[in-house]
Amino acid sequence: MKAKIHPKYYIAKVTCACGNTWYVGSTQKEIHVEICSACHPFYTGKQKLLDTAGRVEKFKKKYGIKNSTREAIKKGKK
Repeated sequence: MKAKIHPKYYIAKVTCACGNTWYVGSTQKEIHVEICSACHPFYTGKQKLLDTAGRVEKFKKKYGIKNSTREAIKKGKK
C-alpha cells in the first residue's frame, strides 16, 4: 500500500432517529441514520399493504378474484 493516500479508519458510532445505537468501522467518527433494523416496518413485522388509488380492487375486479388466498384457505380448513 502507498503511504498517506488512505483515509483514517475509525470505530464509528451509528445513531438512528429512534434512539438505537451501534458501532461499525467507517471513515467517519459518527453516523446518523433515519431508519434502522430496529424501527423499519419490514423487520419489525408492522408492514402494511398500502392500496394506492384502489389498485388492489381494480386488479381483483379485472381478474374476478373474490377472496384473498388466506380467506380461501381458512374456508377450506373449516
